[in-house]
Amino acid sequence: MSNNFLNIESVSDEVQDKVRQTLKFRTGNFVWRIKFSSPLNPATVNNRNLYVTSINQIPLKTHISYDSINKYIEIEPLEPYTENESYILTVTQNVKSVGGKNLKKNIQIQFKI
Repeated sequence: MSNNFLNIESVSDEVQDKVRQTLKFRTGNFVWRIKFSSPLNPATVNNRNLYVTSINQIPLKTHISYDSINKYIEIEPLEPYTENESYILTVTQNVKSVGGKNLKKNIQIQFKI
């Protein structure tokens, strides 16, 4: 497998048809971009509600940014992923829209670099 791709190992049922390999690299590490259909409450866009862990639930340090105009979140690792190790990206249902509506369920994507 090329270093420019990641292996998506599993995805929450609700979003399987929405996960795509549109890659963006800034620091040599994969940056997740998650697009939402509604504007989000910026106070809920934080590393308690969106995070990456190793398969063993060890948290990875990340930088999270929110583009309110285009309605997407970017999650960039601040430490490198370990090649051939599985990770889980979690978006909790505590992420809310500007109108106060929560996500229906937690979303998880398991992936390997």
